[in-house]
Amino acid sequence: MSPIRRRLVASLVAATAGLATMAWGMFVPTAHAAAAGCQVTYRVSSQWGGGFTGDVALTNLGDPVTAWTLKWTFPAAGQTVSQGWNATFSQSGAQVTAVNLGYNGSLGTGASTSIGFNGAWTAANPVPTAFTLNGVTCTGTTTPASPSASPSRSTAPSASPSRSAGPSPSTSPSSSAWNPPASLVQPLNEVWAHYESTYNQLYTFRNYGWDQVMAGGGQINYCVRWDSSAHVTAAQRDQIHAALGRQFKKWIDVMAGHNGWPYPNVPVKVVGWAVRDRSTLEWTDSSVDVYVNNIRENAPQCSEPCGRFFHQDGNYSGCPGGTAHHYDMSLWLTAGMSGGAGGDWGQRIGSEYYTSNLNSDNIHILLHEIGHTFGLDDFYDWTPTGQCCFIMKAGSATSITDFDKWMLRDWWRHLKSRWGY
Repeated sequence: MSPIRRRLVASLVAATAGLATMAWGMFVPTAHAAAAGCQVTYRVSSQWGGGFTGDVALTNLGDPVTAWTLKWTFPAAGQTVSQGWNATFSQSGAQVTAVNLGYNGSLGTGASTSIGFNGAWTAANPVPTAFTLNGVTCTGTTTPASPSASPSRSTAPSASPSRSAGPSPSTSPSSSAWNPPASLVQPLNEVWAHYESTYNQLYTFRNYGWDQVMAGGGQINYCVRWDSSAHVTAAQRDQIHAALGRQFKKWIDVMAGHNGWPYPNVPVKVVGWAVRDRSTLEWTDSSVDVYVNNIRENAPQCSEPCGRFFHQDGNYSGCPGGTAHHYDMSLWLTAGMSGGAGGDWGQRIGSEYYTSNLNSDNIHILLHEIGHTFGLDDFYDWTPTGQCCFIMKAGSATSITDFDKWMLRDWWRHLKSRWGY
């Protein structure tokens, strides 16, 4: 996702859009035996003519590390990384190297992080199949450093902010009030089967948009990453906030009154803005926090101590202003960007596109990216039976369709037992 995408899943991620994910019950070494192992999920979360967005979810299955280097080789000529986030990217020929940043270098056993990038392609854009973490091939298992080390089964991996009990793939969630139109049953089943075969930690990832809404008691906080030199007036700021709330509400309205969903409304509050230069913001009131020249991923970053992506345990003790000033997601508005990206970290779209559509009924790229935050996938290489055009099939629809609605509701059907519904 993703999820996750960020695109998901965290969040996948997740989103996961996507996916920063966890794998529980893995093999770990006995005392005194160092082990290495990793699992990687690579997803093309958005693609357009000559360009694409890639999401990479990395899980450390071996002993804890304090720094990491992830490598892979693009399988087709012309595939390149042009801009990345959550890691420092470099490329030599077809080989890509991603090195951790200061805030995500430490990965305990079972801990995950997600990185992403925008790239280019020419003739084809196939998915890489082989990855290494600190020189060790990622196979989804661990390898003891010494032949004498005998692995033992661990059912309680190291604690991580993302860890939390949740349904497993064998869980059969309650299907009460699950009543899609007969014509959608087969394609919906195909979509969920696709998730189960491609989302490695589909049921254990804990930072989907669903998790964020529940953690906030039915409210979502945002921070705006203004990656542009254009000035913003107080009136434009308020319009940007209002448009975001309206688009988010379109997805929440899908769930209102359905299958035990507890929140008829989920208010969206923008609590902060991040900019390179304070003078680009033409207001002096203190209605939102302002973060200046905190540069991450070559873009203004809202305070990490306030971000759920960085503190999924809900500990915002380092956030100026405390928990009330935390943000669940970022709305990342980038000058000159076409297309978009989405995941558990939030959504990224072009600043010009967004500000020129503030009064539009459907800001369809943003709607698509918010879908990724709740776990919905892209459909670049396949189409569910009988379906043609829907918001999650990029470029085929400009508003949320019935099929999009039932795909969203299917996520709730499968995840709601996490919260006792």
